[in-house]
Amino acid sequence: MEILRWKPQDALVVKAPKRNPLILRMVVLLFAMVCGLYIFSFCINQTNRDNNPLKIQVIDRRRNWHCRTAQIQEWDIPYVHFPEPQTFSRQECSCNPVRFFVIVSMQRSGSGWFETLLNSHINLSSNGEIMGAQDRRRNVSAILKTLDQVYNLDWLSSASKNECTAAVGFKWMLNQGLMAHHEAITDYFNRRGVYVIFLFRRNLLRRLVSVLANVFDKNSKPLNGTHKSHVHSQHEAQVLAKYKPTLNATVLVSHLRAADQAVAKALEYFKSTRHIVIYYEDIVRNSTKLTEVQEFLKLPQRNLTSLQVQIHSGPLAKQIENWEVVRKTLKGTSYENFLHADHKL
Repeated sequence: MEILRWKPQDALVVKAPKRNPLILRMVVLLFAMVCGLYIFSFCINQTNRDNNPLKIQVIDRRRNWHCRTAQIQEWDIPYVHFPEPQTFSRQECSCNPVRFFVIVSMQRSGSGWFETLLNSHINLSSNGEIMGAQDRRRNVSAILKTLDQVYNLDWLSSASKNECTAAVGFKWMLNQGLMAHHEAITDYFNRRGVYVIFLFRRNLLRRLVSVLANVFDKNSKPLNGTHKSHVHSQHEAQVLAKYKPTLNATVLVSHLRAADQAVAKALEYFKSTRHIVIYYEDIVRNSTKLTEVQEFLKLPQRNLTSLQVQIHSGPLAKQIENWEVVRKTLKGTSYENFLHADHKL
């Protein structure tokens, strides 16, 4: 019997097989390609977002949400503006909501006095009767260009504030192209979110007296050769109030009716706009009307003041030269109440 002996050279050596370097390279390449595709798709997605103006607007709104100090409601978002003002470079104003407004009125209806009240607000700028210039209203294109200049904050006047502006506008008389191009202007107001403040005078007879007296002052200039539509002292008011116009009784009723119809037509033309209707007499008697206007424009509440002094006050009987003729003409008509109303103004 043969005995088998173990020898070292008979041991079985098991070695790990060598890895193929080609496979490792393929795995690394595949991983790099997957990462590259992911990064590329992410960049494309971001680019598409940036090209969508609606997305940008939503992002800006949310980003500026913390800036809202005027208690803006969700449904008011389309009317809220967060501009970077072009008339001054103050970064802190970029979050300040700016309301666009216009004061729609008729001459000698208290619009000048009302505008000085508004301009006493530290955050409001009303730029006066800018459509009085013919070249700014020669056609609808000129009108819209002027509106853009005001509401793009490019209009410079003494009404500009050193504080952040919260409301920008001007006053516009009915006979300054407003009624002739009402359709295009209404579309513009609605598109830009312009707030319309209708300011009229209830007593159209008092307005007529003021119109005639202003024409007389423009021609005669009793105040040291200077024409003044508005005054700032009792002495100046007394000088101008000495003139008593003589009214043409033949056309008096038709004149009052035409003014009345112009107001009604303006309210009809611009009824689709965001607006408020106020009257001169109501502001004189009730100061809370100014609070309503500030609430309408979503402004911080301020005590509004004016240095202007009323020219014509007291009973109309003391302001019209042919008072008895006027009284008899209006007696029994729908305008008879003008003879006695507002005698305490």
